[in-house]
Amino acid sequence: MNLLIGLGAAVVLLVLAGLVTLAETALTRSSAARAELLEDDHPVRAARLGRLLTEPERILNPLRLVGLVFVVAEVVVVTVLVRDRVGSAGLILLAVANVAVLYVVVEVMPRTFAILHTDRVSLAAARPVAALVRSPVVGLVARGLIGVGNAILPGKGLRSGPFASAEELVALADAAVADEVLDSDGRDLIESVIEFGDTIVREVMVPRPDMTTIAGTATVVDALEVGSNAGYSRLPAVGDDIDDVVGLVYVKDLIRAELAGEDDRAVSELIRPPRFVPETKKVPQLLREMQTESFHMALAVDEYGGIAGLVTLEDLIEEIVGEIVDEYDVEEALVERQPDGAVRVDGRILIDEFHDLTGWELPEGDFDTVAGLVLDRLGRLPKVNDTIDEPGVRLVVERVTGRRVTKVMARRVAAEVIEEIHR
Repeated sequence: MNLLIGLGAAVVLLVLAGLVTLAETALTRSSAARAELLEDDHPVRAARLGRLLTEPERILNPLRLVGLVFVVAEVVVVTVLVRDRVGSAGLILLAVANVAVLYVVVEVMPRTFAILHTDRVSLAAARPVAALVRSPVVGLVARGLIGVGNAILPGKGLRSGPFASAEELVALADAAVADEVLDSDGRDLIESVIEFGDTIVREVMVPRPDMTTIAGTATVVDALEVGSNAGYSRLPAVGDDIDDVVGLVYVKDLIRAELAGEDDRAVSELIRPPRFVPETKKVPQLLREMQTESFHMALAVDEYGGIAGLVTLEDLIEEIVGEIVDEYDVEEALVERQPDGAVRVDGRILIDEFHDLTGWELPEGDFDTVAGLVLDRLGRLPKVNDTIDEPGVRLVVERVTGRRVTKVMARRVAAEVIEEIHR
């Protein structure tokens, strides 16, 4: 092979491979939403970019295939060009040098430039990449090779993508905060939305012991007093016991009845049909039902048919945006930090929420709350001063109300100290 022609071909292949990396990086970092924002300044090119980014997988596979072809072709050209001009040792040194050149020219430089000038590069790359994607040869080869890979992979292979785990999405949000693209509140909201999809009703409901109910036989006046003291607009009406929920009473219906002079009217005459849901129902599904069917409260039922608690629309929204407290709410803090570094926590606090508020890890199991962890470890009804030692954290029962653990003191303890105590 002529030396000048071979060197020229190698340089051209390097440049083409670098351009492919440049386009791939820019298009990966861009989005259809970003393209829409660019339409004011670049209407034609931004519209083309937006159409291209509606199906990202159609772009990346052909681009990666073409880029790989250019890199392999460059390696082959260089090898053929020098194999008869240098010995074995020289060929090894040349291969090492070629890897360094490929890394700098094909990976580092294009990716860095694309990250710094994403909009500019993606707009410029949209037209040639669209032509490449429409090429029947490249598209057919790429799909064929992906099919071969799927056939070789165990199971069903890769049928759709791209994929990202919840941890990766949160990590991206953390990176955006570090780059000052996103504030910490936005990052927390993203994490809440991600976790929202896996949350079930049992984790957000008002548990059975904390429910405020009224007897179906109560009068309008008595029911209004209960509703006024509790500060709720809706209350479950019960029959023989709390598992016998006969309906929901709306305080506005009670007010209308009182204004009409029906103070002694029975609540059972004003009740509305209750909604029941399994306590294991996914929260996003319940939220959609509440929106489409226009109801704000549901009774959560356990596997034995008993009432496990109640859940409201506000409870579901708070899972995304955080606690909503109005001027009439008197809420006791879930976490109270002590001067010595310990924290006093409400027994109802969820394990995940405990971690979010303190940064301390507690084990997970067949329980949702700190009180549930204490009961699981003790294997009996708890008493004040009962102590539970977990890796790095000591929990001391501080208050018990009836059979419930209502307050727990948590302290950081070195793992080796706990091991020494239990020897």
